[in-house]
Amino acid sequence: MKLDLYQIDAFTDKVFGGNPACIVPLDEWLSDELLLKITKENAVAETAFYVDKGDKIHLRWFTPEIEMDLCGHATLATAHCLNSILNYDKDKIIFETLSGDLTVFIENDFYSLDFPSRIPLVSELPETIENSLNIKPKEVYKSRDYMLIYDSEEEIKNIKINRQIFDQINLDPGGVIVTSKGNNCDFVSRFFTPQSSILEDPVTGSAHCSLIPFWSNRLNKKELSAMQISERVGKLKCRDKNDRVIISGQAKTYSIGSLWID
Repeated sequence: MKLDLYQIDAFTDKVFGGNPACIVPLDEWLSDELLLKITKENAVAETAFYVDKGDKIHLRWFTPEIEMDLCGHATLATAHCLNSILNYDKDKIIFETLSGDLTVFIENDFYSLDFPSRIPLVSELPETIENSLNIKPKEVYKSRDYMLIYDSEEEIKNIKINRQIFDQINLDPGGVIVTSKGNNCDFVSRFFTPQSSILEDPVTGSAHCSLIPFWSNRLNKKELSAMQISERVGKLKCRDKNDRVIISGQAKTYSIGSLWID
């Protein structure tokens, strides 16, 4: 069996930036076991599989360990693959997903994801996570992910995770966001997932479902600029729409190929 395989860097305007995702179009769904094996072989944070149903596109996301309920960068990468490589030729794509119907609007070389808002609530930080951090947060919130608030971008850059301690907790399917106001944008963040093949996710679109409403409220702004300051760096334009958020970014194609499964 031959399958097409596209690798796209999302939330960036240059190759080797942002977050890489593999995209695999399917005519019909393969077994979950096989989808997970393909994902592990791809060895990136997320692989997106989709089946074109005509009016909608059924989209699923897998990490090397599990199927995810929501993934921003692989959704953006799939939209870029359809628009820029496969000549889908629409300014709006509707994806049918585990998180409901998700719409991506395309304008020039920007992709805007219409995602659910996940407002984080004040929470207590599990001792395991606290002990794994070299810098303690000033505030703790939680929705799907724990969100830790810090005083400065410099602190976010300098955060180190003791993985031996961190991996003692399982937040399936969530992770830990660290965030602060930004120096050259409204806010910055980083994202870590315990017990994951890739500890630090380069750019996490789904985390912004919580980051956007939080910073929109704190900064009293509906339109925000954001950077995920991982080694690869991601750039995002954000808009708070109360029960929805708009997460916008660019993407670049890294490779086009195929895979064979005997």
